[in-house]
Amino acid sequence: MDDLSDEDLMGRVQNGDHQAFAALVRRRTQMFYACAYRQCSDQDMAEDAVQDAFLKLWSNPKIWDRTQNAKFTTWFYRVVINATIDRMRKRKLSGGDEILNTLPDDERAAQDDDMIEQQKQKALEGAMQELPQKQRSALNLCFYEGLSNKEAADILGVGVKALESLLMRGKAGLKDILTREGILEKEKKYGS
Repeated sequence: MDDLSDEDLMGRVQNGDHQAFAALVRRRTQMFYACAYRQCSDQDMAEDAVQDAFLKLWSNPKIWDRTQNAKFTTWFYRVVINATIDRMRKRKLSGGDEILNTLPDDERAAQDDDMIEQQKQKALEGAMQELPQKQRSALNLCFYEGLSNKEAADILGVGVKALESLLMRGKAGLKDILTREGILEKEKKYGS
């Protein structure tokens, strides 16, 4: 099944092929987990969101429509992002703890360079959580997932110009947050 495209696997899944579904899950879980994790910065929540998305797909595989000419991954990013947002809302509504921005322990963290990089990454992930959801999603899809602006716009259901605006506002917001937190130095104005 390794030689089949995601779209071909989905065609088989729609016909009840368990092996095709298992192959698709094995092939794409890590990619979608990374996306979900960057949305919520919570390992358990990200895992649950991806599992929810795949369960939704297995229980109703006809929700993906091959005739729409959408790549499976482009379409499924939206499903995963929505599942992650739903879990984040449920946690917030249930009065659960705020999402913790922690990084996994790294045995080599004793080295200064590694610790500095981890602190920067933690600060960036924390700053990402402060951004509005659409800006966070746009940055996540374009910069972390490496999708084109067109693909990301399709996933988010906006036009390319709107996506570009989200990216610009998201980057500016990150810069403001990281400056406020003392991670970035304020720009010095020359000639003043």
